[in-house]
Amino acid sequence: MEQNTSNNGLKIALGVALVLFLGTAFYTFDLMKKKNENLAQLKEEKELVMTDLSNMAKQYDVAISESEIANSNLIEARTRIQGLMDSLQISETNVKSLWRYKQKYVNLQKEMDFLLEENDKLKSENNMLSSSLDSTRTRLEERNMFTDSLLVQNTALAEVVENAAVLNTVGLKGFGVIERSSGKLIPTERARRADKLRVCFTVAKNSLVQAGDQELYIQVIDPKNNVMGVNEQIIFGEKSLNYSLISRFNYENTSLNVCEFVTAKGDNKFEEGRYVVNVFNEKDLVSSSEFTLK
Repeated sequence: MEQNTSNNGLKIALGVALVLFLGTAFYTFDLMKKKNENLAQLKEEKELVMTDLSNMAKQYDVAISESEIANSNLIEARTRIQGLMDSLQISETNVKSLWRYKQKYVNLQKEMDFLLEENDKLKSENNMLSSSLDSTRTRLEERNMFTDSLLVQNTALAEVVENAAVLNTVGLKGFGVIERSSGKLIPTERARRADKLRVCFTVAKNSLVQAGDQELYIQVIDPKNNVMGVNEQIIFGEKSLNYSLISRFNYENTSLNVCEFVTAKGDNKFEEGRYVVNVFNEKDLVSSSEFTLK
């Protein structure tokens, strides 16, 4: 009798365990499905923004081919649109980045509507005033007014595009390394064996960024939520940032691979657990990653 009771209890326990296992598996599968759906939607929306910018560029091409007035200003505006398209092409697909580019597109659409409306208006007026010297003089005055208007609008457009002229990073990775006396580095996941932490990433090409000396702030947070490295603070307006080190490099308008090292303080060894690596362009977070030491 006792043996039957024990067997029944065991069966019930196994049944409960099986239900919990199936529930956990279904929940995990549902999360992965939603994540993949969100990524697919972001990619689709990015492609829609790229298509909108491409259509905008084609409208500029038509205006440039038809216009003999202030042609250089239209070409300059068209070039800036192309720069924004190049920046969007290499940017990471995330909600923050996509929202920023959508805002830029809305502003650019307003600027373009104004420029093309003024351009069409000027062409129409010039056709009507071409019959006499007085009309020619009026046409030249209107042209100067239009040129001044274009300069003002292009200045506003330059401010919008300037927001896209920032360095971004891709492929951010952090990991522990053993440093041999010969200088050779051996990757390791063992906290007590690691001599240093190595942070590597690629600075993405951005034709809107001026070539020359650039810097990014690297922040490494240990399992106890402490900022490693120098842990110094810098202020950007109303925001502050505690960083582990400053990565300085010469940017030549091409993709650039960068690796930096972070060491433990004194003779302390690295803690076991999860490490978070963040890269900032001034106050803006441009990429984030994490790794684990056992």
